[in-house]
Amino acid sequence: MRPLRLARIAAEAEGLRLRQRVRRTAVQAVFGVIALAFLIGAVAFVHVAAWCWLRLSWEGQYAALILAGADLVLAVLLGLLATRSTPGKIELEALAVRQRALEGATTTLAWSTMALQVLRVVGNLVKRSRG
Repeated sequence: MRPLRLARIAAEAEGLRLRQRVRRTAVQAVFGVIALAFLIGAVAFVHVAAWCWLRLSWEGQYAALILAGADLVLAVLLGLLATRSTPGKIELEALAVRQRALEGATTTLAWSTMALQVLRVVGNLVKRSRG
């Protein structure tokens, strides 16, 4: 009776822990969305300030083109960085471990299959010798 009671208590505690984790994650997501909104606003005001500063030296259309060109260059650089991502050392090592484990499992399976076949042949020979 005691092991079942302890298992039930453990399950209830795990459920409580998961509910609290979900609640904490939801709060973090809300704060993250709010922070992202403020970040977007800040970037917009930086663009306005840059446009005003460029407008002092250039006409409006040229200032806008300079600002758009700078945004395009920044977008291309960030896009190149995003596509440049290659597997890291840990990821490659984990892949190698997985491959070795699968090879080991395949080898073990092959040996057990061969052993089963040998046992069947031996069993058939024993049956024939008795009969």
